[in-house]
Amino acid sequence: MKRDHRYESQRWLRQALQDKEDAIFVKEGRRYHLACFLAQQAAEKAFKAFLYAQGAEHVWGHSVIELCNDASHFDADVQRLKQAAAWLDKYYIPTRYPNGLPGGIPSEAFQEEDAVMAIEKTSEIISYIEEHIR
Repeated sequence: MKRDHRYESQRWLRQALQDKEDAIFVKEGRRYHLACFLAQQAAEKAFKAFLYAQGAEHVWGHSVIELCNDASHFDADVQRLKQAAAWLDKYYIPTRYPNGLPGGIPSEAFQEEDAVMAIEKTSEIISYIEEHIR
């Protein structure tokens, strides 16, 4: 049975929006490392929503910048999100694992400014994608 691309896209977008809300929630609880990770996850899922909306059958990977590059094959203007996507990729591993950092642990390494910036970058990506798939 063929996948319903619109339905799949909306599922991924809904989860992206929830992840962004969760990032805001944990930021308020001063869990900045988790806020950064959830922001990265939200952007990743938003790009996957975009790709599914374009009819992509198999969407793989966790790199926001790579997903942005994939999306640019369908919409060249997506490239304007490249800087935000690259920024968010640095929050995939180091926000969760002590061996992703040169010393210390993630819960001590990330500050409020990191979380605020991550949420802003994710919001930029999600806003663009919402406009282009609804």
